[in-house]
Amino acid sequence: MADTPDDDSPELKAAQMAELRPLGEMLPALSTAKTRITIMLDDTVLEAYKARAGGRGYQTLINETLRRGLEADAVKEALRQVIREELHTA
Repeated sequence: MADTPDDDSPELKAAQMAELRPLGEMLPALSTAKTRITIMLDDTVLEAYKARAGGRGYQTLINETLRRGLEADAVKEALRQVIREELHTA
């Protein structure tokens, strides 16, 4: 049975378990750079994203939408800063 400890893979002690770290922390090159969360969304929002996602996965689509929103906010803030600087020098 695969779950039974043997000489090649002995059962871990509590102290050893406490020392375990996520793979991405130990080997950053293998990290997904993503964090699992729980989020509450309106049913209509969830169904709309599921319908739009097709075979890609609705969570990927939601993540892409949020990323684009962050990028748009950054562009807006940069534009505001440029306008402030231009107004200040005028």
